[in-house]
Order: sequence, then C-alpha cells, then structure tokens
Amino acid sequence: MFDLPKYGDGVCLARLAELLDVLGIDRTQLERHSVVVTGSNGKGSTAAMCASIGRARGLRTGLFTSPHLLRFNERIRIDGAEIGDDDLARLQQKIAAAIGEISRRRGEQFGAFEALFALACLHFEERGCQFIVFEAGIGGRYDPVRLVGARETCVTSVDYEHVELLGNSLELIVSDKSDACASGGTILYGENCRGLRRHLTEYNRSRGIASLFIRDEIGIGDELASASGQRFDYTFGTHDYRGLETRLLGAVQFNNAAIAATLFLLWRQRAEPGEAPGRIEAAIRSGLREAQWPGRLEVIAQEPLTVIDVGHTPDGIRQSLASLKAIHGDDDWILVTGASGDKKAGEIVGALAPSFDTIIATAAHHKGADAKSIADAARLANPGAEVRVAETIEDAVLLSRELAASRHRRLYVAGGLFLAIEYATAARGSRAQDLRFF
Repeated sequence: MFDLPKYGDGVCLARLAELLDVLGIDRTQLERHSVVVTGSNGKGSTAAMCASIGRARGLRTGLFTSPHLLRFNERIRIDGAEIGDDDLARLQQKIAAAIGEISRRRGEQFGAFEALFALACLHFEERGCQFIVFEAGIGGRYDPVRLVGARETCVTSVDYEHVELLGNSLELIVSDKSDACASGGTILYGENCRGLRRHLTEYNRSRGIASLFIRDEIGIGDELASASGQRFDYTFGTHDYRGLETRLLGAVQFNNAAIAATLFLLWRQRAEPGEAPGRIEAAIRSGLREAQWPGRLEVIAQEPLTVIDVGHTPDGIRQSLASLKAIHGDDDWILVTGASGDKKAGEIVGALAPSFDTIIATAAHHKGADAKSIADAARLANPGAEVRVAETIEDAVLLSRELAASRHRRLYVAGGLFLAIEYATAARGSRAQDLRFF
C-alpha cells in the first residue's frame, strides 16, 4: 500500500464504489453488519470497545482502524487478531490488479487509504464477519467509510483538525463527520458536541437522521477512576446498567464507552430486535471490561513510572493531562514533548508546558517538528520551567531516564502520536526509525 500516495485524485467515492463492485463486495451485507465511528479524538478507543462488545456477544467481529502504532497489520483485525502477512499480501495483489484496471479506465489515481479500506471490506467478507466496526480516517463526507452506508454512526468528539479539508469552524467539521451516516440512521454525539446540538439537529433533520447526545439522551453517572481501571453507571432508554467497568483510562473514556455501548445496542436492536436484554447487558459488561487499546495514558514502565499518550489535538491533550493528574497525581512529573510538523505545535505544547517545571523537547523521526522550536514554544508557555533539548527520540529516552532517576521523578510523554509511539519503541530497546507510518 505504501507504493500509493496517501490521498488519491480528488473525491474518491465514485472510483472507490467501482472498486468495491469489481471486487464483488456485497454492499447490502456490508451495510447490514456495520457501524461507523468518526470524531476528532477518541475514535480508536471507541471502535475498540465497540468491537470488544461484539466479540463478547459471540459475533465474528471485524475492526478497521487507523493509524497503526507498531505494525501495518494492526489496522485490520478479526476477533482481536491482526490480519496475517499471507492474507495481507494475497489481498494486496488482488486490490492492486483491480486498482490498475480502474485507474487506466478512469484516468484517476487511487490513494493508499482507499485501497486499504477496500482490502478490509474484502477480508471481512471472506471471513464471514457478522459485526464490523469501521473507524473513519478524516471527516466523513468524503471518507471511504461513507460507502459502508451505516445506519448507526457516531461523532466521538469535535476539535479543530484538518481545517484545510473539513472547514475552519466546529460547525463545518462536525457536519462533515456527520455525513458518514446513511439517511434514516442515528448519530451518537460525544459530550463535547453538546454545544452544537441545535446546529446538528437542524443539519440532520432533512435526511431523517436522529441525533442523540451523551449526557442528554444517554446518561453517565457515578464515575470512578483509578490507576487500574474505571467504572460508571449508564442509562439509555430502558437500559440501566450500574457499575460498568473499563480498563481504558482517562475521563474521556466514560464518553467513549457510553458511545460504544449505545452503538452496539442500536445496531443489535435493528439486526436482532427480539434478543433477550440480559444477553446484551452481559456482552456490554464483558466487552467494555476486556477492551484494550494502547497509547492512551498507557503505563509503559514502572521504574521510573512512564506514561505515554498519543493524543494530538489541543483539546484531546488537555483532557488527557487532566486525567493524568486525577489518576496519578500532579506532582513530580517530567514532561517529554514534541509535535508533528503539520500540527499546531505551539498550541499543543502550550497546552502541556504550564503544568511541568521540567520539560524535555524532542522530535519524532516521523514528521517531528524541530526540537529547538518545540523548546521555544515550551519556554514561551512556561518561562519558569527548565527546558532541555534532545535532538532525537533516543536522546530523549536517555535524558529523561537520567533526570527521573537523579530527581526521583516520573515521566509523561505527550504531544503527538508519533512522538509517544517512537518513545515507547526506543524505551523498549527497538529502533524507532524503523517504524513505518502513513
């Protein structure tokens, strides 16, 4: 897939629909078995929890996510298992042949994400998946997942991201994401979308789409958080579940878990309307409790305590920082930070730096903004902090461990996905520069 550009020519929907037809994908079955997760932050966690519920219910469950963290195969899973190298290579050849034929006929270039989406659809169909969770890449209006035709979708949260593609206001961005839902469906909106409720209700009205909001139609209460897990009460319609548990940490995970549970409930009510309520509740409880998703306030070491977070928008970073303090306390931390060069590095570092008196500025091998510019942003946001520069991730690992040991401190690594994953990779003794992303 890396031989294709990340994005193809213009809007992809027509050529991608033709590709699905050439591959013989049953679009009616795809729609019947699938839900779609969109949003700015929390998509991966929500998708993982929803898929975990499906598995707990005994359904053969497909999960399509992006980006991957360590291996390309992570993006396509069935019942928690990544697609195998042999299947990936076989299907890649089939996709490449179909793309070559269509590209010659249409005179258009496909993008890598389009090709991967088609490969996932083919893999899930070949394996007879009964429930499939698709995570959108960017937005929803022109994203490949719109072709799923899902009746149950969500917008986990909304923040300023990809403004050159989605628009420069929250109303435009959330509208684009909402367009992944098929007419007559239902969209679940995360808590931070509530301020846009009036806009969204009117936006969705003409397509007959119902809009449901966390903490309005979907209740969350009695939230309890600790370093080992979280629990909360959940209500939706006649469903009243006390003490749901999740291993995924951070206040935002209450939002994500409630969305995941409701997505599955709505989908199951349509697919199997007469199912016994107790069986669904048991699946939701087990699925949320067993769901795992790395990189979200993940503890990667105990000596010194080292927590990484892959959040990469200002709002997501602020929420993770607040949760870090709530779970682990707000004292004795050293921040290791950086940001991708195509992100608002100043705003990202500015959201983190004021909470730390010792900061290490560094640059990921992949897309990392210059470490010195990160340091300048940190000094601007927190003039009183000690700011050190580590030119590479490997330097950052060595320096942070040295400072943590000599000062009896803990480490928080945050500011971007590539930064966090490369740091974890280097800290475990592997080569961060060997990771491949797109």
